[in-house]
Amino acid sequence: DKRTIEKFEKEAAELGKGSFKYAWVLDKLKAERERGITIDIALWKFETPKFYVTVIDAPGHRDFIKNMITGTSQADCAILIIAAGTGEFEAGISKDGQTREHALLAFTLGVKQLIVAINKMDTTKWSEARYQEIIKETSSFIKKVGYNPKTVPFVPISGFNGDNMLAASANCPWYKGWNKETKAGSSTGKTLLEAIDAIETPKRPTEKPLRLPLQDVYKIGGIGTVPVGRIETGVLKPGMVVTFAPANVTTEVKSVEMHHEQLTEGLPGDNVGFNVKNVSVKDIRRGNVAGDSKNDPPLGCASFTAQVIVLNHPGQIGAGYAPVLDCHTAHIACKFAEIQEKIDRRTGKSVEANPKFVKSGDACIVKMIPSKPMCVEAFTDYPPLG
Repeated sequence: DKRTIEKFEKEAAELGKGSFKYAWVLDKLKAERERGITIDIALWKFETPKFYVTVIDAPGHRDFIKNMITGTSQADCAILIIAAGTGEFEAGISKDGQTREHALLAFTLGVKQLIVAINKMDTTKWSEARYQEIIKETSSFIKKVGYNPKTVPFVPISGFNGDNMLAASANCPWYKGWNKETKAGSSTGKTLLEAIDAIETPKRPTEKPLRLPLQDVYKIGGIGTVPVGRIETGVLKPGMVVTFAPANVTTEVKSVEMHHEQLTEGLPGDNVGFNVKNVSVKDIRRGNVAGDSKNDPPLGCASFTAQVIVLNHPGQIGAGYAPVLDCHTAHIACKFAEIQEKIDRRTGKSVEANPKFVKSGDACIVKMIPSKPMCVEAFTDYPPLG
């Protein structure tokens, strides 16, 4: 809202970051404000004519890839913001630019819908030639990543001035609007808001067994232990008996709440807190997964097979390499026990059996051994946990 933006504008100007205007509204955390970049996954809600939208603000700085993994894997659609400024666009899509890395991560994490917003068009004086150049380059690079450009709306915007954000801008008479074609049909529009309203709603997996990765566990006076997280699959109801893996703790759910309101049931996509009986805060932690004790409860695993894409790594990677793995909310070092095959990233077909090493750009199938028990699932059964 305008008042909030004006208040933040003043603060931003005082800190000398006046041009971060809209980002500023999303950066509510003080630490972030002083750094002038977007850390943590800021959950920010707004309404469109059609949807309630939660923005999982995925940060645009390299050291936050970990947060981006937890954030992006929960998204229904990614909005790739591309800066149109001279040099800025080129840097972002260069071989190790962040635009490329974020698009690849979004696709790899299963975010199948994409919107591309070409930002800072005011700095190019709304040049149609520059816009066309950027669209051409961007189409070719998102195609390489795995997206089909025909299904992607491209919108020229100025976030700072608000052009084409909520209302069509008079600054680009040459712009005839965006269009996208998907299996569900084709749609057209002018603004970013309309592009958001054209997102296809995914089917929520309520019929699957419950999986709820914990983001935090709180101890609340007079109530007790309250785990918090987003329901990925299934339904959570008061009275259910849940099991936490890999902690192997089973207990009854006393109540479920969201936005400080009691729920009779929590559904996939809901960020909930729930109160559990006779469990201490020490027994369960972030990265544990809650499930229904009577319906395919989650389990910790001692090893698993993973498809690995090497985005950016200085040398070769062989067996014995032990990076930290981020999966749902878990953050655990896992060892490459053996590299079983190298595969083509787009088709998944094997191109080499038992390679000694892999390097940047390679995709492979690897047997992983976590340094402590970890709850992961087959991607085919529970995509958000695989």
